[in-house]
Amino acid sequence: MDLLRRVRKHNLAMAGLVILIPMFVCAIFAPFISIHNPVKPDLKNVLSSPSLSHPFGTDTLGRDVFARVVYGSRISLLVGFVSVGIAVIIGIIMGAISGYYGGIIDELIMRFVDLMMCFPTFFLILAVIALLEPSIWNIMIVIGMTGWMGIARLVRAEILSIKNKEYVMAAKAMGFSEFRIIFKHVLPNALSPIYVIATLGIGGAILTESALSFLGIGVQPPTASWGNILTQAKDNIEVAWWLSLYPGLAIFLTVMGYNLLGEGLRDLFDPRRRYQI
Repeated sequence: MDLLRRVRKHNLAMAGLVILIPMFVCAIFAPFISIHNPVKPDLKNVLSSPSLSHPFGTDTLGRDVFARVVYGSRISLLVGFVSVGIAVIIGIIMGAISGYYGGIIDELIMRFVDLMMCFPTFFLILAVIALLEPSIWNIMIVIGMTGWMGIARLVRAEILSIKNKEYVMAAKAMGFSEFRIIFKHVLPNALSPIYVIATLGIGGAILTESALSFLGIGVQPPTASWGNILTQAKDNIEVAWWLSLYPGLAIFLTVMGYNLLGEGLRDLFDPRRRYQI
């Protein structure tokens, strides 16, 4: 509750929430917001410009672009949350093990992290997705499996600064298991920066999914995705400007919302930054 109160008083965080809340409403209540079927063609209304019946116009198959953008928000938010969830779980486990045990275990994990971070992440995702069947589940898993390294390093740094504190040493003296010490006494005090990096990561995951779908190896038609709507737009941009404007605006606003919220949380969790601002 204290965090919510502080967020309400922070301009950046509140600006992010103001942008994101309508996106969540669209994703949850999509069937009630749009009266059109997002995948049903209507060849009588191909590339119709925006009107009262089709506020965002129609695409090359006569499908309502507003409906596809609204339903596409479900895909984007699902990819963002699931892929970042996978990355956070792996990153926390690897970072906790590395930071708490140290020694050769820490060295091996950190060298593997360094090796993984040498590869351009997007091209690594492209290569893996190209080998697998393009599907939303493969996209979420691959984005998550290639996005945990920064989280692991952050968790490791936090645990290194915590593991020798008095309450941790007292837990060891009381004979608690290492599993209990790590997950009950150490990790809960190291999670604040994770909220920030996870929030920022959701925006990055949405951008990655949109780029993959735009390239044709992401979410496959007829499923509505902001990225595959843009794929149609590139071939019709001169005659159907609305195909690129509305999904592009949805991507921009959603990613900006997560970035603003993430920056706001960073200020709230880091007193030094808060006082500088």
